[in-house]
Amino acid sequence: MSKKDTCEIYCYDKKKVNRIQEDLQSVNILNVAQMLKAISDENRAKITYILCQDDELCVCDIANVLGITVANASHHLRTLHKQGIVKYRKEGKLAFYSLDDDHIKQIMEIALAHQNEVKVSV
Repeated sequence: MSKKDTCEIYCYDKKKVNRIQEDLQSVNILNVAQMLKAISDENRAKITYILCQDDELCVCDIANVLGITVANASHHLRTLHKQGIVKYRKEGKLAFYSLDDDHIKQIMEIALAHQNEVKVSV
């Protein structure tokens, strides 16, 4: 870390810090972090993106799009379901998945738009 990207003296705005600390206590950041962590896996991010492209897909469709096994797709879908990212319905012996709500699609669209604007250094 260079001196250009950090404060050279220690001082802070007490009013701002207190206000933001109070606000931080009123939101459930842990759940947000867990949701984003679930999507952060490459296959789960792809599944989320795929489900943005169609209202509903069965596990077999998702597995074929990704070129992975149905078991692998099911594993990722269970994780996404536990985090409230996807929902499913059974129709006979088939399981159809869709995004839990439009907020997930918005998150993915915003992330993709941001990615297109920013050059990420690896």
